[in-house]
Amino acid sequence: MLEGIVRESIGKGSAKQLRRDGYLIANIYARGVENIHAAFKQGEFIRTVRNKETLAFPIKVGDKELNVVIQEYQLHPVNGDIVHVDLLVAVPGQVMDYLVPVFTTGTPKGLKNKGVLVVTKRRPKIRGAIENVPNKFVLDVSDLDRDDSILVRDIDVPESCRKLDRGDVSVCGVIKAR
Repeated sequence: MLEGIVRESIGKGSAKQLRRDGYLIANIYARGVENIHAAFKQGEFIRTVRNKETLAFPIKVGDKELNVVIQEYQLHPVNGDIVHVDLLVAVPGQVMDYLVPVFTTGTPKGLKNKGVLVVTKRRPKIRGAIENVPNKFVLDVSDLDRDDSILVRDIDVPESCRKLDRGDVSVCGVIKAR
């Protein structure tokens, strides 16, 4: 379980000091849950997110234990480090919007025809209860030839969930290499 600290001061100066000390600034929120301003050790946070098995993962901030989902994150413009993260509390039974990651498998046929695989929509938005939302979408791209793509409407979601992105938006495709 990832453990963090509650931030007493939410000002710019204290945030800079926490970042210098190796902490990642986080906001934790949900409908019906009081907002929590927290900070996590950056290395521990990254390790936890990379090794998680499900969409939601447990954290402990102060005396509260919560299941959270990464809603949004901000990267440093120069070095690419994570600067800030918004965590959404996964309340069981409550219908909310989640960004579900996309992973591709296979080698597209179009790579032999001077094509390049491009993933354009890394996290499609899905509405549903956390227990019904899939952990990830795994797309098989081995049948994609050059100028073919997989659209949002081609992704299968459970009956109790709904896709919020337009159906004609490309998730991934093979384009002509320059």
